Amino acid sequence: MPHILILGGSTEARRLAGELADRPGVRVTTSLAGRVKRPGAVEGEVRVGGFGGAEGLAAWVREQGVTAVVDATHPFAEAITANAARAAAMTGVPAVVLRRPGWHPGPGDRWHWAASLAEAAALLPGLGHRVFLTTGRLGLGAFAHLTGLHFVARSVEPPEPPMPPHTEVVLARGPFTEAEETDLLRDRRIDVVVTKDSGGEATAAKLTAARRLGLPVVVVRRPPLPAGVVAVPDLAGVLDRLGL
Repeated sequence: MPHILILGGSTEARRLAGELADRPGVRVTTSLAGRVKRPGAVEGEVRVGGFGGAEGLAAWVREQGVTAVVDATHPFAEAITANAARAAAMTGVPAVVLRRPGWHPGPGDRWHWAASLAEAAALLPGLGHRVFLTTGRLGLGAFAHLTGLHFVARSVEPPEPPMPPHTEVVLARGPFTEAEETDLLRDRRIDVVVTKDSGGEATAAKLTAARRLGLPVVVVRRPPLPAGVVAVPDLAGVLDRLGL
């Protein structure tokens, strides 16, 4: 029986698990890191927690008879992607990386690209004073030294310290509409937006709202994939690579 291990956490991971769980004769297990206390429902088998690096993942793949690994983690889950590539090489099990396409600026956008959260923080003082920050709950420390700015930080769960001294936390899970994002930016008097190039539609409305309001947006670039690793952009590409 084919046993597909999905390294999950993304919307695409849940969709892929549902697609595979409906196929007779296919076993599917989705692994979640456990950083989110209330993840969305996932079909098929689910395990929670780390593997112990590439070696631990390779051992689990062998023990469970995994026949293919699909890395469908967040585009910024750099360490997990590297471990998955190493584990696949160690076991000889085929691996596929599923990455939704990134965002691209359009007419009227005022985007400023940054290579890291630290570089994004360095750009902010010259762009605005009230910042809408949507870079996840673990990265606020990169902005903690910006004591003269006011931040509105949105995440699914409460962010972890350190964080800037003037920070308002908004707990919410997408998708968000353009109208909702426009209202938030206006109500909080935001004059600059910071986000990661996560791609996808669930949180893209903030970019449209920022364009509509003429706001600058700092976009953190995705980390590069490990050498030799090529990603596919959608579920059809994954199923084709898996021969399903």
